[in-house]
Amino acid sequence: MRVLFDHNVPSKLRRGWVDHEVFTAVEMGWAELENGQLLTAAENAGFALMVTADQNIEYQQNRVGRKLALVVLGTNNWNILKLDTARVLVAVGRAEVGSFEFLKF
Repeated sequence: MRVLFDHNVPSKLRRGWVDHEVFTAVEMGWAELENGQLLTAAENAGFALMVTADQNIEYQQNRVGRKLALVVLGTNNWNILKLDTARVLVAVGRAEVGSFEFLKF
């Protein structure tokens, strides 16, 4: 699966994601894009999923008609995330077109 990490997701999280092609917004040259623009750019570039720590994205963006799945992390603190990276990978594996999942840590 082609996965995009939003600006606020630690890039270290992608370690060991051998079944996924993971890029960061910065690597894609999208560091200046806001959420709506970033979602559209990701969809246009063929990403299936975006991982973000922006907990307000659900309320700020209309997801109707979006093809991009979203996994929203309840934190972007690497010291917390590194203890449960497997749970993030499970959520990524469950993602389907247009789905939304919030992971509380």
